[in-house]
Amino acid sequence: MITKSIPNMFTLGNLALGMIAMMMALNEKYSMAAIMIIIAMLLDGLDGRVARALHVQSEFGKELDSLSDVISFGAAPALIMYMVTMQGIPDPIAWSATAIFPMCGALRLARFNVRKGMPGYFVGLPIPAAGGVLATLSLFHNEISDTYMIIAMLLLSYLMVSTVRYPNFKKVGLPKKVVIGAPVVIIVAVAIAVVFPDQISKLIFIPLVIYAVYGVKQSIERSLRRRKHKKKEEDPLHSDH
Repeated sequence: MITKSIPNMFTLGNLALGMIAMMMALNEKYSMAAIMIIIAMLLDGLDGRVARALHVQSEFGKELDSLSDVISFGAAPALIMYMVTMQGIPDPIAWSATAIFPMCGALRLARFNVRKGMPGYFVGLPIPAAGGVLATLSLFHNEISDTYMIIAMLLLSYLMVSTVRYPNFKKVGLPKKVVIGAPVVIIVAVAIAVVFPDQISKLIFIPLVIYAVYGVKQSIERSLRRRKHKKKEEDPLHSDH
């Protein structure tokens, strides 16, 4: 019974961090709020791996994970961005952009739960990656204008519900020995993040953006290859050969 509950503890930890992130954002502690989202991503990456390592996967765990993700990577990052950059923007625009992000995240999770994806790929930007980008992007509010922030938020929303393919690293398993040491890794990560909140958050932003851009780049290249192949097939000289 305890073994079956271990992955769910990671998932509930993810949810708790999402709630804490929102409370920190409301208290204007934006760097720490972003850190909570990053640590939630770590827990989200571990819960499924731990479940597979312990052979305790379940539909209950899958649904709990999705519900937690909507809070931690949908609502929480959207609220952080709203608090940081949208206070001076007309309310209809600010409210719409803030609401659209978690709505697209929920659609992304629902689609993931009912449709079989491609082996080795996610269809659409995973909500933890989108939420991580948004939460860490908010820390650059002094360097980036509010308009570009909203555009980035809407673009991330679109990528979640798009058909752009992204590499799936969640299937990479963990041996049981690593599972036992996971709490230690989390504690160390939390300690470092709390000591250096601004630096860690902005550092994590870079690989997350690379991941988001990589899927778009690959999608464009595949589209160009298909057009080129189709053009060759329609070319009469090519057909004669």
